[in-house]
Amino acid sequence: MVDIDVAASGPSRLIPFEAVFNFRDLGGYPGADGRTVKWRLLFRADGLNRLRAWEADAFAALGVATVVDLRTAEEAETVGRFPLELGEVDYHHLPMFDVMPDWVAAGDPEAEGYLADRYLEMLSSGRDALAATLQLAGQPGSLPLVFHCAAGKDRTGIVAAVLLSLLGVPDDVIVADYALSTAAMGRLIAWARETMPVDPSAPPRAPVPQSVIDSEPSTMARFLELIRSRFGSADGLVRDLGLPDDLPVRIRQLLLG
Repeated sequence: MVDIDVAASGPSRLIPFEAVFNFRDLGGYPGADGRTVKWRLLFRADGLNRLRAWEADAFAALGVATVVDLRTAEEAETVGRFPLELGEVDYHHLPMFDVMPDWVAAGDPEAEGYLADRYLEMLSSGRDALAATLQLAGQPGSLPLVFHCAAGKDRTGIVAAVLLSLLGVPDDVIVADYALSTAAMGRLIAWARETMPVDPSAPPRAPVPQSVIDSEPSTMARFLELIRSRFGSADGLVRDLGLPDDLPVRIRQLLLG
């Protein structure tokens, strides 16, 4: 796996906000035909509902035109959506699944390849969400675009992997980008423990297995292999989604420089 410097040459990859810990620029990565993913056009993030009113100027400086929210309806209703007072954006709520997974019921969380296999399942449950997000990424007026979920690791990681694959970014770079969520997850968990104490009257929730919290490089490496095994390539996945054949070309034209 390559080592990605978060403070890479060019703009800062990690976009700092007080309570959003995994907001990252996907620019600067090597892509198809010797080109590079353009900076400040494509972002991945965790819960943008946690952006603060006083961060409006910092967010506006990014020029974001489109926000894609991959969370469930319950998540969005419970903790809120992107705060529109931060600026006018085109907001799309595109859930990757309807109900939060029961991770233990889905299999043995400690089994090899467990989480990557769940990601493949999310390509089915989130088929419409993924298709709509890819279509937005292929429209000039939708850029810059940020897509996010709650932690910015799993649902967001799936969409990031597909988009970066379409852009011709090498697997080892996609894997390394996925692994950058490790530090962000640590910051998010520490913040949640400090600011969101457990309500003793609330129904108990099943603990999230550590294997689901982790951003192991092997998980993303296996997921990329599963995409190729099932669809032949990211372009093949686009065809399977019933999207226009020229969409990958348009995405590359817009996002590679």
